[in-house]
Amino acid sequence: MSSVHLIDTQALKAEALRLGFSAVGFSVAEPVDAGVKQAYQTWLAKGYQADMHYLENHPDLRFNPTLLVPGAHTVISLALCYHPGTRPTQPAIAWYAQGRDYHDVMKQLLQQLIERFGLTGRCFCDSAPVLDRYWAWRGGLGFIGKHTQLVIPRLGSTFFLGEMIVEQEADRYDTPLTPAYSDNLCGQCRRCLDACPTRAISAGRPMVAERCLSYQTIEHRGPMTEGIGKHLTPCFYGCDRCTNACPHLHAPAHPIRSELRPTEELLKMKAGDWKDLTIEQYRTLFRGSAVKRAKYEGLMRNIQAAQESNETI
Repeated sequence: MSSVHLIDTQALKAEALRLGFSAVGFSVAEPVDAGVKQAYQTWLAKGYQADMHYLENHPDLRFNPTLLVPGAHTVISLALCYHPGTRPTQPAIAWYAQGRDYHDVMKQLLQQLIERFGLTGRCFCDSAPVLDRYWAWRGGLGFIGKHTQLVIPRLGSTFFLGEMIVEQEADRYDTPLTPAYSDNLCGQCRRCLDACPTRAISAGRPMVAERCLSYQTIEHRGPMTEGIGKHLTPCFYGCDRCTNACPHLHAPAHPIRSELRPTEELLKMKAGDWKDLTIEQYRTLFRGSAVKRAKYEGLMRNIQAAQESNETI
């Protein structure tokens, strides 16, 4: 180890909360549970990842953080809320993408924590083969719900997840709330399953990406899978339906960081404005935004599909 001092978990959690994080958890850096590894490999083997082939890459690193960060002893998982609370939102775009690109916001905040506490390691936010939900579960942040997302009790799933994988050991480690990838804290509730119009999620089955509106409008390239477009309205980038249906969903006690709020220009966009969106407007509206992942052509494909769907209703 580069340093013999233990991480003061209480102090780091307090500083993380001050920066705007809602939850922090500490786990021992070690290979993931065998059952979780097998479930992930089975999901891939069934083709449920659709054409997100990057999820197949670097399995050795994905299942062992000490290979991703040699010498690592601790995985620190953090959740940053993007619930808009009572603020106005743009209904055409999923909540998470209405502000500045979360990758940039999270990485900056994580890097601040690493430097402030003198830690040696790396920080990640969808930037490496890391099982975010698994480590958040291991760190006691929440449980994996029936919609396959991490649920933080009494707060829901409107969170970005990130990790700091560091060489230092912690003065204490957190424990999971439930067995690995168990939805037993959902009980008999199936609101998220019933809210999904394409049945991308269903009881007892992993999420099927090709049926997911978020996948289709963000990750998928080329024409949409037949029959998907009719379910888009009103949101043509992403889909918050299963997240918003969860009874755990509540706005946090503190407001979200200002960088994650929508701009005034985005809020001014009306339903009829989108069909005439120019590439110049696109670049202005979504400068520094996660929406750029779909590219202009993909966004216009989504807009057209949503409008055609609305006309047939």
